[in-house]
Amino acid sequence: MNTTHTETNVGPETFTKVAQKLIPFLFLCYVVAFLDRVNVGFAKLQMAPELQFSDAVFGFGAGIFFIGYFIFEVPSNVILEKVGARAWIARIMISWGIISSAFMFVDKFVWGSLAASFNCTDAEFSFYVLRFLLGVAEAGFFPGIILYLTYWFPGSRRAKMVALFMTAIAVSNLVGSPLSGAIMQYMDGAAGVSGWKWLFLLEGAPSVVVGFLVFYFLPNGPREAKWLTPEEQDYVIAQVEADEKLKTTDDSSHHWLDAFSDIRVWALAFVYFSGVVCFYAINFWMPTIIQELGVDKKDFFKVGLISIIPWGIAAVFMVIWGDHSDKTGERRYHVAGSLLLCILGLIGLAFVGKAPIPSIIALTVVASGVLAFVAIFWSLPTAFLTGTAAAAGIAFINSVGNLGGHFGPDLIGRVRNLSGGATESAFWALAAIAFVGVIITLAISREEPTEQPT
Repeated sequence: MNTTHTETNVGPETFTKVAQKLIPFLFLCYVVAFLDRVNVGFAKLQMAPELQFSDAVFGFGAGIFFIGYFIFEVPSNVILEKVGARAWIARIMISWGIISSAFMFVDKFVWGSLAASFNCTDAEFSFYVLRFLLGVAEAGFFPGIILYLTYWFPGSRRAKMVALFMTAIAVSNLVGSPLSGAIMQYMDGAAGVSGWKWLFLLEGAPSVVVGFLVFYFLPNGPREAKWLTPEEQDYVIAQVEADEKLKTTDDSSHHWLDAFSDIRVWALAFVYFSGVVCFYAINFWMPTIIQELGVDKKDFFKVGLISIIPWGIAAVFMVIWGDHSDKTGERRYHVAGSLLLCILGLIGLAFVGKAPIPSIIALTVVASGVLAFVAIFWSLPTAFLTGTAAAAGIAFINSVGNLGGHFGPDLIGRVRNLSGGATESAFWALAAIAFVGVIITLAISREEPTEQPT
């Protein structure tokens, strides 16, 4: 390949074209994915009283999703690299959409002695099983997308692309919060079906539809992108390959097992855990926290509207922070700063009690910190992992880190159960975990390649 000739015909604007083609579609995929993952936080407002779920039952069930996710994460991402993004991401989305919709039958399954042996009602056991299976089905999606973006963008451009893609988290909450509230409030009783059941059905079906669209429209890599000219394909591949060469001086890092021999992979797994534990604790429990600020117990739509405030501001901050990280080429302090912002918000929540305006401000600070964190964080491992080691390393960091998604919601549920609904001590514990993440982030070796600001 003659890269000099290629660069005389095309230039950096090619990446703008790639972004315009890929990011909106991947954004849509993540919106429906994340909606199916976290709509249980809204469903809880109606489902828990109807099925007599305690806070501890909900917290454990919400978090058990990440146990299934953890077990199948690394194999899923390695398979994606072998079979291609298009088929595997489509499989993931279709299977999780079906399972998500199946939650409307959570009170219909009969387990008998099996549920009793776990000291559960049939409904509780069904809730745990379906949440676990949802995690199994979705395993590999997010790290698969992160890996997929490394096929298209060099490291110096990736943080902003990841941030744009991951604004889907905020948008899924911006759109999903009032939508979920409206479905539960206004569809309740339609055709004799509870609102929370309509919620799972109507928000699960789009994942199946989008999954089929992925199979037909998503290219596996630049060579399959018919909307790029051959020269543009060459340019993208040359830039990505040049970026890959900066990460390693030999071929050993191309073996997937080498990811686990790098201490930075293990350190970053805990750093990601520290951010994720805070993120999902707040995400799954935000509807309940907002409802307890004085919102009528049946006004689910109002809870959804208020939820727009933290997620809307967080979405804007997330993109600005990611763009600033790209422009400066600095990653470590941006990641640590995001976690510090999250800690500030958690401490605020612990102090303000149920005062409405200060609580919303604190929730906004937490949401801004955790969204900025997850957007920029992935520029750290992709700065030194390459080849199959990248697939395994990214998946390992994501799967271990996402165990925080089990621990965070479960922690709040257990604390509330033991304290009669008080959550302050849980906020302090989450802040302490995040602080450890800050220390590790700042202590990680600086040996990874320095990125040039864009």
